[in-house]
Amino acid sequence: MLFNSYSYALFLPIVFLLYWFVFHKKLRNQNALLLIASYYFYACWDWRFLFLLLFSTLLDFISGIKMYEAKTKSKKRIWFWLSIVINLGFLGIFKYFNFFAASFKDLFANWGITVHPWTLSIVLPVGISFYTFHGLSYVIDIYKEKIKAERNFIDYAVFVSFFPLLVAGPIERATHLLPQIKQKRTFDYPTAVDGLKQILWGLFKKIVIADTCARYVDYYYTYTSYFSGLLLVLAAVAFAIQIYCDFSGYSDIAIGTARLFGIQLLRNFAYPYFSRSIAEFWRRWHLSLTTWFRDYLYIPLGGSKGGIWRKARNVLIIFLVSGFWHGANWTFIIWGALNALFFLPSIFNSEKHLPIEQDVVAKGKNFPSFNQLLQMTATFGLATIGFIFFRAENVPHALQYFSAMCSNSGSFLLLSTYWRFKVVIVMAFILFLIEWIGREQPYAIQNIGQNWKPIFRYSFYYSILLAIYWYSGSEQQFIYFQF
Repeated sequence: MLFNSYSYALFLPIVFLLYWFVFHKKLRNQNALLLIASYYFYACWDWRFLFLLLFSTLLDFISGIKMYEAKTKSKKRIWFWLSIVINLGFLGIFKYFNFFAASFKDLFANWGITVHPWTLSIVLPVGISFYTFHGLSYVIDIYKEKIKAERNFIDYAVFVSFFPLLVAGPIERATHLLPQIKQKRTFDYPTAVDGLKQILWGLFKKIVIADTCARYVDYYYTYTSYFSGLLLVLAAVAFAIQIYCDFSGYSDIAIGTARLFGIQLLRNFAYPYFSRSIAEFWRRWHLSLTTWFRDYLYIPLGGSKGGIWRKARNVLIIFLVSGFWHGANWTFIIWGALNALFFLPSIFNSEKHLPIEQDVVAKGKNFPSFNQLLQMTATFGLATIGFIFFRAENVPHALQYFSAMCSNSGSFLLLSTYWRFKVVIVMAFILFLIEWIGREQPYAIQNIGQNWKPIFRYSFYYSILLAIYWYSGSEQQFIYFQF
């Protein structure tokens, strides 16, 4: 079930009404409803994968209790590694088995040896990377004695499979979400209205901007050799806008939906395209994943301790693993390596930053300084270069795209013959303008129009609704569903 579908537009209000007007008297009934709704939501993709989700949930639930009750460290360690190995094993089989088989075949082909490795004809279960990481963080936190084991299966299962975040995050932590699931929730009208506004902005970014960009990006990436270098540059920029609006749009809808049920999810994006360095970009892009890798991989590796070169090594490992997490393709690994390379100057310069809520570019001002503008432009350019590998079908395709982008002739006059890009340029301008105005808030339109007269404020919201209706039609999947 897609957030941008008519079925979800029917599903959400039904669950909302049952949650607040039928099952509101008892918390356990509300949580049971959320679990049933979440499993139904997931079953709409493929009901068979419900068994995998349920098995993973049961595994971590039981492992958590056994670790917490273990009398010896060895017994505790057995249950810990049992959960880790099985979870990563399932992830590896479904997501990476065929990748390694193909790489094994290519390796021997380079030596003139033909092999025919066994491959699996399976479909990647939607959301497996996300709910696996939910469970892993829970098990690791119990093992490190940061939290106690949860003994209510329904509450734990809601933590793992809460439908707004089940398919594409944010990647939650038990320390943040489980306490909210276990405490009584009361309906708060301002919070619900704020949630609806965030859903509205998320749908606008997905349907109006991301899906529109996608049609043109797909065309230019498919027929790369037919277009001028200028148009390919613009297509690369369009994809950078597409993936941001697609993924952050999903996150906005997920966070806004959760707020309708009195639950606050982790923030996942903080205006990354207004970053002044790649280091800042990665503090603002997919926050729930980057902080997950920081806490469960980077810090255990030694973090920033041990000198510059050890820190650089740890950063490289994080980015390579992050690239591999995104998909079983060498393009993602190269994308991760490129971002590690772009990240290096901040390591050698020992950049220090305030929390992202405080470290807002041109805070309290209408315009950035010229230096800040150059920094943001350069950072966006580096991110866009990396995203070419992210979007390409394979490494040869990415190299072909770079070659055509750098060698094919073209001019801005040629742009007038491709009217479709005018639409993308206008949309990009509207997006960046609204996000710049609202950059000090958790999402762009949270406070826009608060001091306007009602007629202007509601005209603004109805304009967004009208644009969503106008551009809606085909229900296009979110990019991160493949991860």
